[in-house]
Amino acid sequence: MGMRAGFFTPTEAGAIAVVYCVLVGFFIYKELKIRYFLEIIRETVYGTSSVMFIIIGATVFGQYLNWERIPYLIGEFLVNFTDNKYLFLILVNLILLFVGMFIEGGAAMIILAPLLVPTALQLGIDPVHFGIIIIVNIMLGGLTPPFGSMMFLTCSIVKVEVKDFIRESIPFMIALLAILMLVTFVPGLVLFLPKLI
Repeated sequence: MGMRAGFFTPTEAGAIAVVYCVLVGFFIYKELKIRYFLEIIRETVYGTSSVMFIIIGATVFGQYLNWERIPYLIGEFLVNFTDNKYLFLILVNLILLFVGMFIEGGAAMIILAPLLVPTALQLGIDPVHFGIIIIVNIMLGGLTPPFGSMMFLTCSIVKVEVKDFIRESIPFMIALLAILMLVTFVPGLVLFLPKLI
């Protein structure tokens, strides 16, 4: 309720939910004891630190790519390579899937979106459509081996081996690739709702 009313951000809402749960656990249900609480804190620090190391590594890698001007070179290559919007979208899909395997999603969007969006607009691609293509690509790349950050994050949270995750995720990857192709080549699927406004 507080997020919808604008009282706090999602991060602050999470902190408030934690405080609420601790108070309810200690004083209402009286099941939360200090020894359990310390174990909960330890597990939280362990889980958060593993996630943060993944994000730090991806951010450093993204900064290195930016320093070497790789995103700029990719954008320049795409502009000079084609003026066909469908070929451009195929190339963008391939690039974003590849980048999503190595760089954390937020960092990848911050680095690549400013370079790709102007070209997409020049080719007459709707910005909402292109934004959804970027998000689906980054999400799919983050789940893909060898270095997908979401893959490692999921494996650390559910305590499963990466090889088991990869084997079990293949049908979902195929479905997500089919969805990506539909989103890419049938813009009406993602634009019908914004066009109603």
